[in-house]
Amino acid sequence: MKVIIDEDKCCGAGQCVLLAPEVFDQREDDGIVILLDETPGAGQHAAVREAAAVCPGAAIGLA
Repeated sequence: MKVIIDEDKCCGAGQCVLLAPEVFDQREDDGIVILLDETPGAGQHAAVREAAAVCPGAAIGLA
């Protein structure tokens, strides 16, 4: 799995950080997502898929 972020779509809701804090973080100044792990391990896949599914800005892509 490879995680792709589109910062322009990110609205800073933070759902990704709540679901997968080892993979996502947020910038302090504006809340835009920061990708901590572009290729998370198998143990993170379910959480990352859920984060992508609930992202209100559709800013998380998976390949």
